[in-house]
Amino acid sequence: MKKSMSNVAPRGWGDACNTWELLSGQDLVVFHERMPPATAEVEHYHNKARQFFFVLKGELTIRTMGSDHVLREHEGLEVPPGELHLVRNLSDETTEFLAIAHPSTIGDRSFPERES
Repeated sequence: MKKSMSNVAPRGWGDACNTWELLSGQDLVVFHERMPPATAEVEHYHNKARQFFFVLKGELTIRTMGSDHVLREHEGLEVPPGELHLVRNLSDETTEFLAIAHPSTIGDRSFPERES
């Protein structure tokens, strides 16, 4: 069956973001994500999953290794397992992107310990 935003129910996350789970398996997941301006996810890393973010529309900023990487339409970035990352939309427009992971990121999300 074909999958698209029109036949997959969206799931909300963060303040106003949405994700459409286009493919979900233990070995591979593909999410279509939509982030309004001035939104971000929580900084985290994955113990096993390798991710690839690919911008379909707009602009996405990904912080990895202490550096910001600005991705524009039709640009992508790989985030290897264990690498702390933060995905943000710092632009004035809604951004849409694919988040692809191998293996699945479901249940494989860790947060850095906060210093007291």
